[in-house]
Amino acid sequence: MKRLMMYLKDYKKESILAPLFKLLEAFFELLVPLVMANIIDYGISNRNMGYIGKMGLLLLLLGVVGLASSITAQFFAAKAAVGFSTQLRQALFDHIEDLSFTDIDKAGTSTMITRMTSDVNQVQSGINMTLRLFLRSPIIVFGAMIMAFTIDVKCALIFVVAIPLLSVVVFGIILSTIPMYKKVQSKLDQVLGITRENLTGVRVIRAFHQEAKEADRFRENNEALSAMQIFVGKISACMNPVTYIIVNGAIIALIYTGAVQVNIGNLSQGEVVAIINYMNQILVELVKLANLIVTMTKALACAERVASVFDIGADAAYVGAQDQKLADKVDKSAPFLDFKHVSLTYQGAGAPTLQDMNFTVNRGDTVGIIGGTGSGKTSLVNLIPGFYPATEGEILLEGRDIRTMSDEELRGRIGVVPQKAVLFKGTIRSNLQWGKPDATEEEMWKALELAQASEVVDGKPGKLDATVAQNGKNFSGGQRQRIGIARALAVNPDFIVCDEPISALDVSIQAQVINLLEQLQRERGLTYLFIAHDLSMVKHISDRIGVMYLGSLVELADSEELFENPMHPYTKALLSAIPIPDPDIEKNRQRIMLEGTLPNPIDLGEECKFCSRCPVCKDSCHKSQPKLVEVKPGHFVACSQCAE
Repeated sequence: MKRLMMYLKDYKKESILAPLFKLLEAFFELLVPLVMANIIDYGISNRNMGYIGKMGLLLLLLGVVGLASSITAQFFAAKAAVGFSTQLRQALFDHIEDLSFTDIDKAGTSTMITRMTSDVNQVQSGINMTLRLFLRSPIIVFGAMIMAFTIDVKCALIFVVAIPLLSVVVFGIILSTIPMYKKVQSKLDQVLGITRENLTGVRVIRAFHQEAKEADRFRENNEALSAMQIFVGKISACMNPVTYIIVNGAIIALIYTGAVQVNIGNLSQGEVVAIINYMNQILVELVKLANLIVTMTKALACAERVASVFDIGADAAYVGAQDQKLADKVDKSAPFLDFKHVSLTYQGAGAPTLQDMNFTVNRGDTVGIIGGTGSGKTSLVNLIPGFYPATEGEILLEGRDIRTMSDEELRGRIGVVPQKAVLFKGTIRSNLQWGKPDATEEEMWKALELAQASEVVDGKPGKLDATVAQNGKNFSGGQRQRIGIARALAVNPDFIVCDEPISALDVSIQAQVINLLEQLQRERGLTYLFIAHDLSMVKHISDRIGVMYLGSLVELADSEELFENPMHPYTKALLSAIPIPDPDIEKNRQRIMLEGTLPNPIDLGEECKFCSRCPVCKDSCHKSQPKLVEVKPGHFVACSQCAE
């Protein structure tokens, strides 16, 4: 909680005035029993109506001033709490936006949402209640005890016994419920995660008729959350009855002791009523304090969860441009993009997803990456804009390690067309300006034309200012993909990373987009890294092609060379699946069918990854994993049999 207090620094005045006005209210409230005692002893006993009226007006004045003080305190407390939560939520959002994909994967999306919403709201309530009651309640409790001592010491000793007993109950419940509230919030994370998963995957759930199963899964987690909340609630609920028992027991003792003292003439009736009123004030304040304690307990648990988000990513993967000379150095003679023995292991994974990636991309080249599902193609793409940090090796952009480049500089040079097109709520204009906020209307229309999306936008009411629903739900998949391509082109990048960019487009639009990408390359000298499952398309557009298998590059060669003379057994099997236009040749062609099982990625051992499925595997292949070597000019293969 201490770490989060920095967000209250702009509300120091409110944080001081709120409890001060509450203390003023408490001071007036402590005077009320004394006024009542005087009314009984001097007004009612003597039948002095003038005195009763005068004291009645004094009570009314104390009530009005106390009410004004309370309202003022409420205003300052609310202003400080809301301002605090606004700044905290903004800082939390900014921090989450700066996290790497690894950090986000580690924390979980549902947890982040819970901490930004429910947890921050709980902390806000805790701040509000603390400013209003944290000083007021103790002052009333101990002030009432002191006022009782000024009336009668013997009766006041009952307060000395009751207040420590009440403190034991209150703080005992606090200490026992704080860890439980943390568990409640964790259970809430799980329920939110299931809800989010079902809302995003509702079509798949219905397609496989899994509604009942998912409802049961949600019910199980929801009931676990409810059971935990009820259990903690029962413990917290014990506070009020136990405190009532102690306070009412003390009142009984006060009535008995006061009666004895009145009988022997040591106390007046008004003074006994005043002492009992002070005990009732303590009871009321302890009820308020009990509620405050419950709220504070939740707030403290939530504050720790929120603070833990700020600890995520404290050790940044990007080292920053510490040496400005090194940062400014650009080697035009170096390859445009250079992977030097790069490996990637996701947080908590048992084995590397990418291993010893070692290749270069020259300026103006189009490099296609092909491979089966799960081979690591998308992971490779995510390394280039710095979405994930390489766990080994380095990635150089024109001779500079991308870790020395700021996110703004790096991603300003790279346009990304992701596998799943994502549009954000707003307008087409606001989506196109994501990569380049100052993009002109002419630049946006040019990007839309290049992406074959100008017809889509032109047909919408408002054109560039047409509304885009959340996730682009008011556009078809192909339309979203084309606008996504236009968004990448609007940045005017040097390098475009395309991860299945035309998978959602029909065949005619695919051909147009490919032709336009080629035209852009000729006119602007753009560099592409292109991932697709359509091998014929990759062959057409790419200058060089890399083949991936289980996180490793097994073959890399010029496009024509690879298709005419594939060397690696996996590449041969992959290319044999491409249909041939001549039906006679296609009918008689024998496809290579891969047999055997995929190896366990966690326990690959020293042997070649492809051994279990390779038709030409020999004993030597089991001894070491082959490296990517150049077997002929420009043709690299990771196979010990091909290298011999």
